[in-house]
Amino acid sequence: MKNTFGRIILAGTASAGALGLAGAAQAQAFYLQEQSVRAQGRAFSGEAADTGVDSMWWNPASIGGMEGGEAAVHASAILPRGKVTDQGTVIVRPAQSPASVGGVAVAKNPISNGLLPSGAVAYGFGKVALGLTVTAPYSFTTNYAADSWARYTADKTKLRTIDIQPTVAVELTPGLNLGAGLNIEHADASLSNYLPNLSPLLADGHQSLSGKGWDVGWSVGAQYHTGPLSLGLAYKSSIKHTLKGTVTTEGLLGPLAAQNGTIATTASFSTPWQAVGSLRYRATDKLTLNAQVVRYGWSEFDTIDLGDPLNVSIPEHYQDSWSYAVGADYAVSPKWTVRAGVQFGETPTQDGQRDARVPDSDRWNFSAGTSYAVTDKFTIDAAASYIAFKDASIDRTTAAYPGTAVQTPILVDGTLTDASALVLSLGARVAF
Repeated sequence: MKNTFGRIILAGTASAGALGLAGAAQAQAFYLQEQSVRAQGRAFSGEAADTGVDSMWWNPASIGGMEGGEAAVHASAILPRGKVTDQGTVIVRPAQSPASVGGVAVAKNPISNGLLPSGAVAYGFGKVALGLTVTAPYSFTTNYAADSWARYTADKTKLRTIDIQPTVAVELTPGLNLGAGLNIEHADASLSNYLPNLSPLLADGHQSLSGKGWDVGWSVGAQYHTGPLSLGLAYKSSIKHTLKGTVTTEGLLGPLAAQNGTIATTASFSTPWQAVGSLRYRATDKLTLNAQVVRYGWSEFDTIDLGDPLNVSIPEHYQDSWSYAVGADYAVSPKWTVRAGVQFGETPTQDGQRDARVPDSDRWNFSAGTSYAVTDKFTIDAAASYIAFKDASIDRTTAAYPGTAVQTPILVDGTLTDASALVLSLGARVAF
């Protein structure tokens, strides 16, 4: 029974991130980069080289040499849009001819709107500074209708993460800062999909997975400031997550009915590492130019390993990828700054390996923002971004009950089109 149950699980997750790691976000795949409103305003183009608490997520050295305290809070409304459309997906039930998978052929806006909060605080004693960020780097919700053509690979998915990064930074010499931090991350996730019964005249079965857990990674960084030039290098480690949860299967009929029920299991997977390089150049007293390159180690998300009693490994085949950004800050007055930037991000998903639960693609991010110093110690930040996603194929073949006499291939053929996202953010910074 355990082996058969494991194969049933593969039917729903071979093309998706088990226990919640999937979905198109605003940086790459399921990573959200909106951890600072100031950063968003220039399209995340200078964060590893900038100073203060708003850059601490990207580079823990950003608080090196700080005198006194600074805190920041942010909230981003993420409003994605797009269509996931069937182009001829078929299902091949045992001893039957290939047939249309059926269902509604167009899923509009399957990725739900979201509100992403974050915050940071630090206090500097001159040479040494201590800080803390609280972010949600992997968080999203997707929701396909029960009668969608994509129902066998994606139904509902929800992921919420909380990343707590305690940080210490030191100023080794004037202009040279080093920093390090731990990334203590909690993940709470659930996903579900439908399972085909052996007869097309029978209603679908259903499968849902849920789990949660705490795991730890680390971050290190360095900054060098000389005259008008600031350079920053940083590295954020991959985090291997192990979520404890349950799998519930219901609605299977006939020979499959014995597999209905709930079992406890675990799922292990790794989030990507990040290597960040950026520079800021003060071209004039008012204008600062920014550039940033990020290498993402998405190949860490290569498989998802389900533990006892399933003991199966699910391939994901993500590949390492890049993002590139340039931007500028312009001080209109001592109190008012405006900024803008553009970013290009590669998707880590591959043609032939992309499914409806992860409708990701290459994207361009066009951003603008502003800051206004209400007082010497209190500043308000605002930013807006428009993100345009490239059309892409949804074409990852899967199978229900693989390796058994009732193996049921699902030959996925779909597209992601007209995809975009609007991100509106507001934040505040206070010195103390």
